Amino acid sequence: MADGNKAPWHLWVVGVVSLLWNGFGGYDFLMTTTQGEAYFRASGFDQAMIDYFNAMPKWMYVPWTLGVWGGLAGSILLLIRNRLAVWAFGLSFLGALISLLHGLLINPMPPLPEAMAMMQYMPWVILLITGLLFWYAWTMRGRGVLR
Repeated sequence: MADGNKAPWHLWVVGVVSLLWNGFGGYDFLMTTTQGEAYFRASGFDQAMIDYFNAMPKWMYVPWTLGVWGGLAGSILLLIRNRLAVWAFGLSFLGALISLLHGLLINPMPPLPEAMAMMQYMPWVILLITGLLFWYAWTMRGRGVLR
């Protein structure tokens, strides 16, 4: 499939799609941390959701930062075929897992407005995607595609 010098076609597809996905995560992180309530309202959040996010403990910024920026770094490292993509995606997965567990066990989310009901599954989708990206980078490193 790959000889260590030539990347398979799917690396570019996965790399670009993951860059777009994680780029949006970076945008969301920046808008949430800099615009706060105005960004939430523009996104359709009701007051209960805004209060939930505003009450997030400060320590939760650590896994959130790892998840978002680890994923973005992993995408860039994947595209330049650097084996550190595995570590970056691993940190992203860890951040997503801690965030999910916090939301399930420590501080469950309030009910979402009907128009946003599908968003309740987003933490699971994020965890699945970060896990798949970690697995993909691990596999590409094992095949000698990442240097």
